[in-house]
Amino acid sequence: MPRTPAEPPRQLPLDLPNQPALRREDFLAAPSNAAALALIDAFPDWPSRVACLVGPEGAGKSHLAAIFAERSGALTLAASDLVREAVPAALARDALVLEDLDPATFSEPALFHLLNLAREQQAYLLMTARTPPSGFTLATADLASRLRAIPVFEIAPADDSLLAAVLVKLFADRQLAVDEATVQYLLLRIPRSVAGAQRIVEALDQAALAARRPVTRALAAQVLAAGGPTDAAHAGADPDADD
Repeated sequence: MPRTPAEPPRQLPLDLPNQPALRREDFLAAPSNAAALALIDAFPDWPSRVACLVGPEGAGKSHLAAIFAERSGALTLAASDLVREAVPAALARDALVLEDLDPATFSEPALFHLLNLAREQQAYLLMTARTPPSGFTLATADLASRLRAIPVFEIAPADDSLLAAVLVKLFADRQLAVDEATVQYLLLRIPRSVAGAQRIVEALDQAALAARRPVTRALAAQVLAAGGPTDAAHAGADPDADD
């Protein structure tokens, strides 16, 4: 009886940390982020030494903050980790990035002390948040007043051309070569956000590694059909219709 060839073994994907490229030359400039990028490029000539970048998940706030930190020598700290006793140390370099400002997670006394000390020391403070701090509901009236006075630089949702460029960059960050047809195929079917692009690229990376095959439109169709991120606007689309 003839032997049947053994099925090639599937490779178990390892959950290794992805290292995105966060240099200035890696940032994808677009009209949606022009004001925020101009702020970072203007450093240290800021009209105010405290500023806040506001935008949705994956909009590029952390990338811009990383560029600022590299140029200014700033420490980077999650807003949820800020405690009042650590404020002087956080401003030891006269520059600080405070990430993910959310009233549900940060300490009001610590943030109020930070803003006061930053003003006293003439330190640079760059904060990031998903919504403008002026809309936060806070118990400390003086803190709310200070936050309302901070210049906000909003990053708008990405358009199609930026999303396509983001997909290419995200694949490149993972050393994955993907053709234009696959990028355009995904662009019509993923959620209309940078965060949606990040999720589908991660899913495709894992699928390609497990199957030991390149990322193609066919693999993208399989991942989407199996429950990958989809856009409600295209929920009825047949993922194989163009194959």
